[in-house]
Amino acid sequence: HAADNSFTDCEGCPRMVVVPSGSFMMGGKPNAPLAFNPEPDETPRRQVTIQSFAIGKFEVTQAEWQALMGENPSDYVTGDGRLPVETVSWYDAQEFLRRLSAKSGRLYRLPTEAEWEFASRGGKDKLTYTWGNEKTPDGKWLANIWQGSFPNGNTLQDGFKLQSPVGKFAANGYGLFDMAGNVWEWTSDWYMPDYYAKSPKQNPQGPQESYDPNEPGVWKRITRGGSYLCTEVYCWGYRPAMRMKTSPDTGLNHTGFRCVRSGTRAG
Repeated sequence: HAADNSFTDCEGCPRMVVVPSGSFMMGGKPNAPLAFNPEPDETPRRQVTIQSFAIGKFEVTQAEWQALMGENPSDYVTGDGRLPVETVSWYDAQEFLRRLSAKSGRLYRLPTEAEWEFASRGGKDKLTYTWGNEKTPDGKWLANIWQGSFPNGNTLQDGFKLQSPVGKFAANGYGLFDMAGNVWEWTSDWYMPDYYAKSPKQNPQGPQESYDPNEPGVWKRITRGGSYLCTEVYCWGYRPAMRMKTSPDTGLNHTGFRCVRSGTRAG
């Protein structure tokens, strides 16, 4: 496991981890033992180079949202402030980030899609999952996802029926928690199904427009990481290459986000 190299910019600010600059193979890769082929919009798989940035060690929690915004929009509220905030639209997340930037004096934002995938892989870009190529190595569940027959037969083998407090499963190679499962996470990119074919190789920022063939006319932002509702039969969203898209004015009870800011700890 990675050593705890996290930091905060201010009291109450999210705990951040610096992800080093580097290159990785972005996109889906076939996995013969799983009889898996990537989705068309995960291709072509290609090398992308990312400049160092800091990203939230955890998904933004309900307590962090409440402290900054003065309310909690989440659907699943138990009194545990470590649950991820959800039922927040992309625009809601932007307002949180604006207020966080004003409070801290640093510029906070959402990750780009490429930054998110680079961070989620934790320095291991050839794997099907953030932790390896087996879903349950040694019989262990390593993310809060769905077990059993969806949607009526959740066997709760990972210990959670709904969202879990952040940090309940092992961190990835960069020391980041819940990059697979729990709640989907907003990114800054618009969705285009063919973007990978023309994406820049250096710090891609996403397309300037959006198109979803399944819902033409509705522009959508990328969400990543999957949620507690994900199963390979339905969406397989906890794979680091899997792309999902949602209209930015929509808040869903399986979607949250984590923060990014450019630069290193000192910057």
